[in-house]
Amino acid sequence: MTPRWPRHDAPTPTEAAALQDRWRERVLRERTFGEPRTVAGVDIGIRGERARGAVVVLSWPELQEVDRAVAEQPVRFPYVPGLLGFREVPCLLEAFERLRALPDVALVDGQGLAHPRRFGVACHLGVALDLPTVGVGKSRLVGAHREPGQRRGSRVRLVHDGEVIGVVLRTREGVKPVYVSIGHRVDLDTAVRLVLRSTRR
Repeated sequence: MTPRWPRHDAPTPTEAAALQDRWRERVLRERTFGEPRTVAGVDIGIRGERARGAVVVLSWPELQEVDRAVAEQPVRFPYVPGLLGFREVPCLLEAFERLRALPDVALVDGQGLAHPRRFGVACHLGVALDLPTVGVGKSRLVGAHREPGQRRGSRVRLVHDGEVIGVVLRTREGVKPVYVSIGHRVDLDTAVRLVLRSTRR
């Protein structure tokens, strides 16, 4: 599971933004896989100067756990909004390396294309591993939208600079919506369907 380029664990923020501008050209905005057999949930927590990344792999569509991995390492990049991939992805890559096999697709707690340079953490991770990924953010980073309806499955477009960069999706009635966007090797309609089918409860 070697990344497709050097990890660049510690560029300066200016260098990191320039790398995002280059690497976003590698993002594939179309679905390149069939019906998945496994789907992973990906998240990271940072406390002080330590990062802990976790990957849980579930069977699809049963959503039964089949594998999990955790990695912990020092944080090597400062907190800069829009550059979280450089802070989080190195630890997540280590967690993926500890899995028995890559999942068919991963849902990442963070943004994908719904990012000012169209290269959020879901894109960063997906391109690094050449893995289909979906960004699922709890809050908006950029873009404008109307409020979606209250019923589960209600959605509205998230638009930035005249481009649809994601969907604001209600996964449960009475609960705040999430921000779904393409990470890598997936189209937006597929991304929304994966998120809805993964949040049945």
